[in-house]
Amino acid sequence: MQRQLHGRAGAGMTMPMKPLVLFDFDGTLADTAPDLAAAANRQRLRRGLEPLPYERLRPMASHGARGLLRVALGITPESPGYEAARQQFLEDYARDIAVHTRLFPGVVELLEALRADGLRWGIVTNKITRLALPLVDHLALAEHAAVVVCGDTTPFSKPHPEPLLHAARSAGAAPASCVYVGDDLRDVQAGRTAGMKTIAVAYGYSGDGEPVANWGADAVVQAVAELRPAIETFRFPGMS
Repeated sequence: MQRQLHGRAGAGMTMPMKPLVLFDFDGTLADTAPDLAAAANRQRLRRGLEPLPYERLRPMASHGARGLLRVALGITPESPGYEAARQQFLEDYARDIAVHTRLFPGVVELLEALRADGLRWGIVTNKITRLALPLVDHLALAEHAAVVVCGDTTPFSKPHPEPLLHAARSAGAAPASCVYVGDDLRDVQAGRTAGMKTIAVAYGYSGDGEPVANWGADAVVQAVAELRPAIETFRFPGMS
């Protein structure tokens, strides 16, 4: 069952198909890794293990519970006791979800500049609704977001393109007039399959897999300050 979208999704259905910039959340707009890493280390402490250095856990932040528990506890979804550990991790994270989480420097200025350019923006994240929306509200992103799609808004999650296509439909945007920005290979895969332009951000939680330059994104940026110029190069119809 689909959940109700947060933000202005409903009103967007009658708007002209103007360009839309969609962002991943963790590692792209918000630096959530400190609180995610703390929740992962709590699972180690519960088992009498020493906490891992933050640097070991940070690259896994975009991979959610699965990636963090793999590094913190050496378990996967196939391991005995994984689901119990995952639920405990989510409970611990929800309890202290916004202790150290902040928007990356420059994000507020970027979003304000996009609005001044006549571009709407939204969020498509694999983070489930009960974790994503409190943070979106806490970081004062909800008021101006055209749409927010969470990991359980549709039956699918990235790299499936449906969350991105759902966001475009809800905001009244054609996929060809959208760009998706993210810090994970799955973000680029989802965006390309959805028929959107893609930007990979190297400042996020790109993990220990394929190098960012090899993901096949239309552009790669090293810093938030580079995003606006990268978006401008696409010259979507309807941009002011």
